[in-house]
Amino acid sequence: MSSFSIETLTQLSYLAAAALFILGLKRMSSPVTAVSGVRWAGLGMLVATLATLTLLFTSASQFNLILVIAAIGVGGAAAWISGKRVAMTDMPQMIALYNGMGGGAAAAIAAVKLFSGDEHSIVHLAMAVSGGFIGAVSFSGSLIAFAKLQGLITKSVRFGGQKFLNLAILLVTVGFGVMLVSGAGLQTGLPMVTLFFGFALLLGVAMTLPIGGADMPVVISLYNALTGLAVGFEGFVLDNAAMIIAGTVVGAAGTLLTQLMAKAMNRSLGNVLFSNFGETSVAGGTATGTQKPIEASDAGIMMAYAQKIIIVPGYGLAVAQAQHKVWELTQLLIDRGVKVRFAIHPVAGRMPGHMNVLLAEAGVPYDLISDLDEINAEFETADVALIIGANDVVNPDARSNKSSPIYGMPILNADKARNVIVIKRGQGQGFSGIDNALFGLDQTRMLYGDAQAAVSQLIQAVKAAE
Repeated sequence: MSSFSIETLTQLSYLAAAALFILGLKRMSSPVTAVSGVRWAGLGMLVATLATLTLLFTSASQFNLILVIAAIGVGGAAAWISGKRVAMTDMPQMIALYNGMGGGAAAAIAAVKLFSGDEHSIVHLAMAVSGGFIGAVSFSGSLIAFAKLQGLITKSVRFGGQKFLNLAILLVTVGFGVMLVSGAGLQTGLPMVTLFFGFALLLGVAMTLPIGGADMPVVISLYNALTGLAVGFEGFVLDNAAMIIAGTVVGAAGTLLTQLMAKAMNRSLGNVLFSNFGETSVAGGTATGTQKPIEASDAGIMMAYAQKIIIVPGYGLAVAQAQHKVWELTQLLIDRGVKVRFAIHPVAGRMPGHMNVLLAEAGVPYDLISDLDEINAEFETADVALIIGANDVVNPDARSNKSSPIYGMPILNADKARNVIVIKRGQGQGFSGIDNALFGLDQTRMLYGDAQAAVSQLIQAVKAAE
């Protein structure tokens, strides 16, 4: 087969892979078709990988081919094993880690091009430098996000003048990048390129360290968009159509998702990155009532004789791995003739769609799960709103208290239910450090304890009510 025909076949394969990427992404937009969407996208990646290997067989040395195949084997095995073993509660940090690897790979491509010192057009240099900069920021920032979600970094690092320091790092990095694009930096060789990537990596760390854990869904989505953009830029450098299309699609999807997440929190992206949200523990809180505890036996009886219950899951459910117990409780209630629905806020959990994934893993049917816009009007007709480990997404201060940091944020109207039961580990504030006015309302009762243990007690109480 001629070189021309192999290259033509490769380009056609890349086109087919890109089509599979787009089809997979489209199907991932619905929980019903998400699994098949992942498979279609995976097939696209397989096609692109095989096409690239075929092209390498005709142009690369045998030693390089061995290295490429070995890297694919090691990486594929590591991903397979970790993907099988990771708990659903740890999925956010895995997403952050894998997303960072994508940004790191894009930065590595740029580094190879720049370190080689080969002659390139100013357009290719600009693409390589831009992709390397964005990829490096995404790589180091995603690693910090992973460490925060994993509990390796437990506090946000903040100090006076931090924003000015970050701005200085950004300007220095951009300055090095401009010198590299102009060709002046390349003449100095290794030191200038090394400094450029060193400051880019430092910027990702400096940007992410002060951001609170409550903002991690938006941060993960942002770095996902940056990784896609970096891959797209490096696709231009390598003249690889599959990388260009895949990077553009991922970048666009990540950008839209980031905007949706920020809108769901009624905050701009700049506010997320630079506001030090959650720095004070009681900022704007109006929780004036007294938290009133309830025994699981009493809460179970209340639920057993209810006509309609809306369950609001949050990160506390994920930490306790209580999703299976919650589904068991739901089945018991449905068998008693109780209408049960699940209400999902867009930023519940530690990443977009986190609660949907947990409930799907437990076997909760999709038709029982509704998002904020679909179900908010139903809280007024609900006998019980059961809040499991959620906090800010049900805080009525977001509607009424203009001094609250979350004022204007769309929330689930759990406070409009006739009765509210909140399962919470203790009387402390949520992850963002804001008091929740819901907890002190007259119709609210607090069921303290680990979510899985508390739901198990509710199950026994519902059974006893028979």
